[in-house]
Amino acid sequence: MCDTFVSLASASKDNTVIFGKNSDRLNTEAQLITYVPRTKYSKGEEVQCTHITIPQVNESAAILMSQPYWMYGCEMGANEYGVAIGNEAVYTREPYSPTGLLGMDLIRLGLERGTTAKEALDIIIKLLEKHGQGGSHWQTSFIYHNSFIIADPKEAYVMEIAGDWWIVEIVKNFRSISNVITIRGKGDLRRDGIIQYAVEQGYCKDDDDFDFALTFASEEIITDNTGCSIRQLSKNKGDITPQLMMEFLREHDGDICRHKRSDTTAGSMVSSLNKDLHKSIHWFTGSILPCLSIFKPYIFPIDGQRVRESKIYSEVNPNWFWKKHADFVKPYIRAPKKEKPDRNAYILKLRSLEQDLIVKVDNLISESEYDLVSQIKSLNEEAWKNSEEMIK
Repeated sequence: MCDTFVSLASASKDNTVIFGKNSDRLNTEAQLITYVPRTKYSKGEEVQCTHITIPQVNESAAILMSQPYWMYGCEMGANEYGVAIGNEAVYTREPYSPTGLLGMDLIRLGLERGTTAKEALDIIIKLLEKHGQGGSHWQTSFIYHNSFIIADPKEAYVMEIAGDWWIVEIVKNFRSISNVITIRGKGDLRRDGIIQYAVEQGYCKDDDDFDFALTFASEEIITDNTGCSIRQLSKNKGDITPQLMMEFLREHDGDICRHKRSDTTAGSMVSSLNKDLHKSIHWFTGSILPCLSIFKPYIFPIDGQRVRESKIYSEVNPNWFWKKHADFVKPYIRAPKKEKPDRNAYILKLRSLEQDLIVKVDNLISESEYDLVSQIKSLNEEAWKNSEEMIK
């Protein structure tokens, strides 16, 4: 399971759109912070996605991703235009295709080709309708359908997909998604013919009976595990900050910060999407379990900040920070709610280092005379050095 959140400017303290996601994956599956610069392509070029090949565009945007090492796509990411996207696995009545675009491929393609949230949404819709979603989402035969939060500094959308059928809700104030269908009723946008199809399949009786969550979900349960955190978002309406979003991702109630033997929160991201794009800050852990990690700041242009080349890697490198960190925190993973003095001391030190970074970033954003990009790059390096020191 994963959890994705968004708070619009109307619900945020600093008048920015705040996006956050925990990516829950196999606990042996490294998730890397990777970067693709803005790139031009020749006419007729194709792009090899995780399972299929599709036509390439003339030019793609610069993107920053949290990418499972073995796939083309990503669990979450942002582009140079201030668009951020994250996805969730969902389970529906529709059949699962053994091939097609992964939900993570659709994230990357939406980020590379969309300059706004609406444009990225439209691109994902076109790709879905042309190529379909499908294929294994793990290094197993595990296949599922997808939902997304797609955000930019002005607005956000929830998109949920059942097979080839999609529906969209325009976000008001704040929203969260997890591993179940959540859009009620007919949504704000939907694929033509979806209601007629549902009636023909016997999913619902007629137009008045159509309710996407009830009609297409594989189970009758339509609530999700983000309930605790969405209530906290509600309580903090107008006062939500990137730091508060980080704390939501660290919650252990409802497994938001997931500590399991088979799978774990393998990467986390929080973005503050500013209408002044030069002030948009993207925080990534680049490591497992946000409760045991430091969020590290990034800013576009990304050059000079710590990233890896975006490519498909054949195996986990033991020298990757992700792997070293995962090995180091093994003694701290079990029973996250239980008091453990050594773990408490480790977390206290992490929070102190992170709080110092957050204060420095906030000060830089508020003071226009600073060269923000060069300063954030220095803080990015500081965050990585601190993180490395903590696991020696």
